Amino acid sequence: MFYWLMKYVLLGPLLRVVFRPQVEGLHHVPAAGPVILASNHLSFSDSIFTPLMVRRKVTFVAKAEYFTGKGVKGWLTKMFFVSTGTIPVDRSGGRAARAALDTQLKVLRRGGIAGIYPEGTRSPDGRLYRGKTGVARLALESGAPVVPVVMLNADEIQPPGKLIPKIARVRIRFGTPLDFSRYRGMTGDRFVERAVTDEIMYELMELSGREYVDVYAQKVKNQPPAPAEPVAA
Repeated sequence: MFYWLMKYVLLGPLLRVVFRPQVEGLHHVPAAGPVILASNHLSFSDSIFTPLMVRRKVTFVAKAEYFTGKGVKGWLTKMFFVSTGTIPVDRSGGRAARAALDTQLKVLRRGGIAGIYPEGTRSPDGRLYRGKTGVARLALESGAPVVPVVMLNADEIQPPGKLIPKIARVRIRFGTPLDFSRYRGMTGDRFVERAVTDEIMYELMELSGREYVDVYAQKVKNQPPAPAEPVAA
């Protein structure tokens, strides 16, 4: 109930007025049945605007730490994720990927919409990075179609590290659903899972027009910063 109250009464109408979302291809999202929304990830605000524009409830997962913060900031963070339909997942013990997958499978088996960022983390520079195969396992185990979604300018509206977003028109594009039923029964085949993931990433590249980098985004984030250039005397 809180999700729908925030979406249609408290928060959603204000966001629509302020950011005037421009959405293409929303008709590609089926009106009923299990669906996977696979999106690029440019900004913290991605998890706000995608659920806002889809009439049905969209469920993402996030690490449980977002729901247990202290003080006013912790409470606000928790309320944000609760209001956007995000489910906490315990990432301790190295089982984060499986826990997230099982949570999303439950959503899909109930006929819902599961949202996922195949890159696994926000892009450090706006480019599209190599997808992790969790999205393929989710598609193969559930049999649900995958609708590619691209945020076209979220990194301009709220760049990483910025708390206050810039007021500008949000642009989102939904693509044609991808059907992977030809791979039914092949869950666990790493070559198939990589092929499915790469097909999804190719569609995200085509829809977004962003440069694709065949490296995991987290690896780029973990690289030490380049040494500063010496200043000429």
